[in-house]
Amino acid sequence: MGTFPQMTGLLNRLSAFSTAVIVACFVVHLVVFFLLTVWARRDLRSLATALFDFTKGLRHQSLLDRAAPLSDQVEAFLADVNDVLDDPSRAADRRSLHQRMQIIDEKRRYLQTMLFETVYNVARTMIEAYPLGGIVGTVLAIGAALSTEAAGGGAASVDAIVLRFGESIWCTFAGLVATIVLLFINSFLEPSFLRLTENRQHVRDTVARVKRELAFSGPPDLIEEATP
Repeated sequence: MGTFPQMTGLLNRLSAFSTAVIVACFVVHLVVFFLLTVWARRDLRSLATALFDFTKGLRHQSLLDRAAPLSDQVEAFLADVNDVLDDPSRAADRRSLHQRMQIIDEKRRYLQTMLFETVYNVARTMIEAYPLGGIVGTVLAIGAALSTEAAGGGAASVDAIVLRFGESIWCTFAGLVATIVLLFINSFLEPSFLRLTENRQHVRDTVARVKRELAFSGPPDLIEEATP
C-alpha cells in the first residue's frame, strides 16, 4: 500500500532535480576543460624549456621569438637535435648532446601522457551523455506525471501533468544546450591537445635516436681515440 506513494514521491523528486543535475554536470565539465587547458599549457612549457636547455650551446640553435607558439619551439629544438645527428662532422655538438642526454629523460612526468589522455578522453566522450541525460529527465517527468495521475484525479492531475511536461522541456533544452556548447569548446581545444601528444611522441623518438646513435656508440672523441 505504501510502496506506490513512495515511488510517486521519488519520481517527482528526480524529475524536479533532473535539470539542475544537468546544469551542475555542465559546470563541472567546463571546469575540467579549463584544468586540462592549464595542464596542457604547463606540460608544453616544461617540454619547451627542457629542450631549450638540451640544445643550448649548439652552433645553430634555433632562437624563436618569445611570442612563437610553444609547439613550434618544441619542433624547432627537435630539428636542431636531428640536424646534429644527421651531420657526423659536427663532433663538438654531438659530444655536447651526449653529455646533456640526461636532461631529457623518457621517465620525466611531462612525457607521461596516459593520465592526461585518459582525463581528456573521458571529458570528450561524456559530452555525448548530455542529450541522453535530457531524454532520461523527460522520461522521469512523464513517469512522475503518470504516477500522479494514477494516484489522484481531476484538475489536480492535469496541473501535475502540465508541470511535469514543463520540467521535461527544460531538461531536454538544458541537455541540448550543454552538448552544443561543450562540442564547440572541444573543437577549439582538441587541436592543441593532439599537438601536445604529437610533440611528446616526437621527443620520445628523438631521445631514442640520441641514445641509439650516441649513447651506445660513445662520444665521438672517444671513438676516434679508440680507432687504431
